[in-house]
Amino acid sequence: MVREPGGPEVLEYAEVPDPEVGPDEVLIDVTATAVNRADLLQRQGHYDPPPGASAVIGLECSGTVAAVGASVTGHRVGDQVCALLSGGGYATRVAVPAGQVMPVPDGVDLVSAAALPEVAATVWSNVMMVAGLGPGDVFLVHGGAGGIGTFAIQLGAALGARVLTTGGSAEKLAFCSSLGADVTIDYHDQDFVEVVREVTDGHGADVILDNMGAAYLGRNVSALAVEGRLVVIGMQGGTKGELDLGALMRKRAAIVATTLRARPVAEKSAICRAVTEHVWPLVSDGSIKPVVDTTIPLADAAEAHRRMESGGHTGKIVLVA
Repeated sequence: MVREPGGPEVLEYAEVPDPEVGPDEVLIDVTATAVNRADLLQRQGHYDPPPGASAVIGLECSGTVAAVGASVTGHRVGDQVCALLSGGGYATRVAVPAGQVMPVPDGVDLVSAAALPEVAATVWSNVMMVAGLGPGDVFLVHGGAGGIGTFAIQLGAALGARVLTTGGSAEKLAFCSSLGADVTIDYHDQDFVEVVREVTDGHGADVILDNMGAAYLGRNVSALAVEGRLVVIGMQGGTKGELDLGALMRKRAAIVATTLRARPVAEKSAICRAVTEHVWPLVSDGSIKPVVDTTIPLADAAEAHRRMESGGHTGKIVLVA
């Protein structure tokens, strides 16, 4: 828990009451959770949980069903599950709307399963439900070595897209290639706009998944194909940028900015159903694998936050309860 905003040192491992389970909720004994960049923002006081959500940090978990609400069907005590949360993951127990609870994909261990819900829901909802990525499309993933990026590369490759990605080191880019990226771009030394134009013979990217926001806005529009779709899911590069509407109109392109955490339960439940139907089979057959950088005890969450802030991780950092 966090009593006041600050650095990783303000994270406190403390005893709190068990959450109460509503009629439409599932109580999960948490096996593991995973660290997301939103967790760092919440710890710093920049990202409050939505109304009614737990103040405890944590947007996903895996574990075993401990109890179900009176109106819940489809989940039973003892089931091994993973879940998309609005908060509460950094705990040994969490109550979750039943629609946001998913089975663990076949072949995935319970700890690794904690690395899946947030990235799977984010990538599927944006890349497929919003941007409509199709076979043969050129798909540019920014930050390919992160949790979102490693999942997006694999999903794009599994769906038959041509995947391009940016990254900050030769080692990370080599790992992205091993996941299915066709073209890798070192953002320190290369201009991704020029590389995209060159490797696509001027076509551009049909879909761009962007975590940088303002810093990349103009260049992303330049990199888009005609009728391309830019989906902004992060603001690591700032919130305010300049947009050339003429360039956007000439390409008949679209820009969509989305968040996941604050969506209504019904919307998140629909996303989770789609993930279970369309994505879990790809995980079960090995087309997509959870990418776990390291596992750290939940009591040492501060160490996990420091690792994420250092930028040295690849994939997801998992906290084991």
